[in-house]
Amino acid sequence: MLYDLFYPLREYFSPFRVFTYQSFRAAGAAVTALLMAFIVAPTIIRWLGRMQVNQVVREGTPESHAGKGDTPTMGGLIILAAVFVPTLLWMRTNNRYVWLALLTTLWMGCIGFLDDYLKLRQKRAGLKNEGLVERWKLAGQVTLGVALGVYLWKVPLNQLPGASTTVPFLKDVLIVPATVGLAWAYVPFVTFVVTAISNSVNLTDGLDGLASGLMAIAIGTFAVFAYAMGRVDASSYLGLFYLRGAGELAVFCTAVLGACIGFLWFNTKPAQVFMGDTGSLALGGAMAAVATLLKSEFLFVFIGGVFVAETASVLIQRTVFKYRKRKHGIEYARANRVFLRAPLHHHFELKGWPESQVVVRFWIVGVLCAFLALATMKLR
Repeated sequence: MLYDLFYPLREYFSPFRVFTYQSFRAAGAAVTALLMAFIVAPTIIRWLGRMQVNQVVREGTPESHAGKGDTPTMGGLIILAAVFVPTLLWMRTNNRYVWLALLTTLWMGCIGFLDDYLKLRQKRAGLKNEGLVERWKLAGQVTLGVALGVYLWKVPLNQLPGASTTVPFLKDVLIVPATVGLAWAYVPFVTFVVTAISNSVNLTDGLDGLASGLMAIAIGTFAVFAYAMGRVDASSYLGLFYLRGAGELAVFCTAVLGACIGFLWFNTKPAQVFMGDTGSLALGGAMAAVATLLKSEFLFVFIGGVFVAETASVLIQRTVFKYRKRKHGIEYARANRVFLRAPLHHHFELKGWPESQVVVRFWIVGVLCAFLALATMKLR
């Protein structure tokens, strides 16, 4: 919006030329998002407190979480406000990449909001806090994935085939399912990516500041890739595919980065507010959209290594438990779990790590994953 407003006036005031630089607008989006979070968070937190929109503490969580039932949730509203307003201000409004990323984030945020709302409603009614039925939540995620996959397949955003993806460490290698008559396979692939990444962030959101800190690290890394892949010179030098217009996603990514850091101010231990599914699913949707739009879905395994590990811990725990239950009985399965509790962060809590120690150490691992991902830019 600011680009459309000020850049045409460059002939009369030359400093307005700065709006043509994506790096300038990305920095502006980050700062604006951070300030936006600082401005809206106190008001939203007070409103959530008055409405008694408090965290639902699930059975079986570590004892240290007992007091968190008095902390407001649905703080994802802060994140959504701090992402959308700065992005709309600093983006080029004719860029389809950013609009698709925003719509994906909003869709996932709405699913999360409905889940949080139902949990609170069930809690007040004295019912079991299950929130949105899992199959309906999955249906919403799958619908989004199918819609995004079909759109990218049929309406390519750049000069590359719409139904295609890249592989880290391999230069000039583009996987195009259409070459073997499987172009349709791209749609379930995108659906899986969107569903898996959004759920991975949702599973990681269990400790004060854990998900927001890891998300800031991961989306900041994606911002670097978006900027490089959107430039002819940088992409050529680094051996990346040039994606015309993709650089504008750096503005969106830095807005998410600023929003996460701003939210972390209020979410760090002891948290004043939790993001809830409203925030975790929205952030997961944002990262899934960026990974898909940059044709870097496999890169998420490196950038989001901690998210992958958290999801893997849940899958392993459930699979092994069901196998041992069927083979040896329920008591044996309970006594011989792979992890003390899944997701992985709860396992380390029950091992005796203080919550703040788990969070900071997971952040450090997240930074290492980011460095590894950045190394793939040149190791090709």
